[in-house]
Amino acid sequence: MIRILNAVELSRADILAREEEQGGVEEAVAAILADVRIRGDEALRYYTKEFDGVELRTLELSDFELDQGFCRADPKLVEILFLAAERIRDFHDRQRTQGFMVNQEDGVILGQKVTPLERVGLYIPGGTAAYPSSVLMNVIPAKLAGVKEIIMVTPPGKNGIPPSILAAARIAGVDRVFQIGGAQAVAALAFGTQSVPKVDKITGPGNRYVAEAKKQVFGRVDIDMIAGPSEILVIADGSCNPAVVAADLLSQAEHDRNASAVLVTDSPTLAEGVQRELEVQLETLPRREIARESIDKNGKIIIVKDIAEAVEISNEIAPEHLELCVDNPFDYLSRIQNAGSVFLGKHTPEALGDYFAGPNHTLPTGGTARFSSPLSVDDFVKKVQYLSYTPKALSKAAQSVAYFAQQEGLRAHARSVTIRVEEETL
Repeated sequence: MIRILNAVELSRADILAREEEQGGVEEAVAAILADVRIRGDEALRYYTKEFDGVELRTLELSDFELDQGFCRADPKLVEILFLAAERIRDFHDRQRTQGFMVNQEDGVILGQKVTPLERVGLYIPGGTAAYPSSVLMNVIPAKLAGVKEIIMVTPPGKNGIPPSILAAARIAGVDRVFQIGGAQAVAALAFGTQSVPKVDKITGPGNRYVAEAKKQVFGRVDIDMIAGPSEILVIADGSCNPAVVAADLLSQAEHDRNASAVLVTDSPTLAEGVQRELEVQLETLPRREIARESIDKNGKIIIVKDIAEAVEISNEIAPEHLELCVDNPFDYLSRIQNAGSVFLGKHTPEALGDYFAGPNHTLPTGGTARFSSPLSVDDFVKKVQYLSYTPKALSKAAQSVAYFAQQEGLRAHARSVTIRVEEETL
């Protein structure tokens, strides 16, 4: 059963405390990465048989197989995927930025150009559920950024890759799909193999082996983030329906046994009502064992004196998803400093953001919303600076630059400037 706690009795450590599955996968992941780097496709086939129980004839799906998957997908879901893609595209299109050029006086030009990444790898998890929404959320911003090639990897099941995943890949614009998963798929994207091309960046969620693999290959390639278990924090006042609040908490608890669902409220009556309602609704969930463990391990209800204190606690936790289920939620938006995505009002459940509304659902977890942001178009571009000086402009700046360099003990730096000025005066 979820715990009810009083904020006045809690330390900062108590507020932030949560149980997570311990690491212990670093050496295993490192071994897989090294093996794929050496043996390439042979290692990928070996690990797919070992971990997924599937013996692959080919690693990459053909265009015909992708089209077949699209045709087998639930027509109603396909229709919704198209609608969701449209909303996601419209939201992220507004994130696109242009470079700039500044013509200063005396012949100085400064600027910055925005360049898309050449090739990006997208990891889509398999296992207990299929997530076509993650395909849309990762691919559409990359496409809008101008990425030339998007490679998707996802583990095969006994019946192949779910049609919903392949339909989403077609709708979003994935270029190539490989039926590989786990740390070995991350290795293939980072190092390249005989079949899988090396990418510039890897995005997408996964289990702790995938997260550790992304961590270990960072630097050789870029990554979006080290995604942890799902999180939701609901700030609710006493006018909220306990059944609705409980449903929102369970919407994340059913994701993962290590997920975190937290309610912060100024109403002891609501707290008790939500506690009871969670027990009722848990019994109805197909994934109740997962949700039960999440609620028992990491679920908590914190009672505060007012909503302002609730916002302070939320900023301490820096949740992935924050619901403001209060009257006049926009009054509090300016006070929210740390959150991945904020859901304003009693009619804005977190699930809207997961699937349909348009903002990205790839969000910082584990408190990293204190310093990082949701996945966006910016994640798929790089910025290149440039500058140009005329002889007159260089002459004007030369002594200042040379003196600065000499103060740092870098005489060759200084000389590279002064030699040009000296040549101009000869």
